[in-house]
Amino acid sequence: MSAAELTDRLRHARDPETLDAAIAEIPYARFLGLRAAIEGEELRVCMPYAEPLIGDSSIPALHGGTLGALLESTAIFSVLWSTDAAELPKTVTLTVDYLRSGRAEDTWAAARVTKRGRTIVIVHAEAWQQDRKKPIATANVHFLLRSLDPA
Repeated sequence: MSAAELTDRLRHARDPETLDAAIAEIPYARFLGLRAAIEGEELRVCMPYAEPLIGDSSIPALHGGTLGALLESTAIFSVLWSTDAAELPKTVTLTVDYLRSGRAEDTWAAARVTKRGRTIVIVHAEAWQQDRKKPIATANVHFLLRSLDPA
């Protein structure tokens, strides 16, 4: 599947099964086991727990890189899902704040666009486990896009 086809599928997928099929086309997302869910008007992404995601086996705690990838992926999927992007967003800046250890359990993430410009989109994403009010990590992501729908 080409990048353009993937972009189109993600942008038009309003049903979690269609969205999951598009997400599964991305090798690293497939490795992470990412799945989508639609809650009202919000796109949520789940990273189910799996042993290869552990970074510190003595605790055990999720690897920070997998949490960062979950947050960045959620931000990308949210931009494609909520805008008329003509191509996959190009990450310009990704800043992750690790707030607490991610336990060996399923992790959820959601993102919201905080600013839309003609070619730049700024997104805030957060990841949590059992309680959304207690995020384990947050991210601010700046994306470069070729075109967007009118704000």
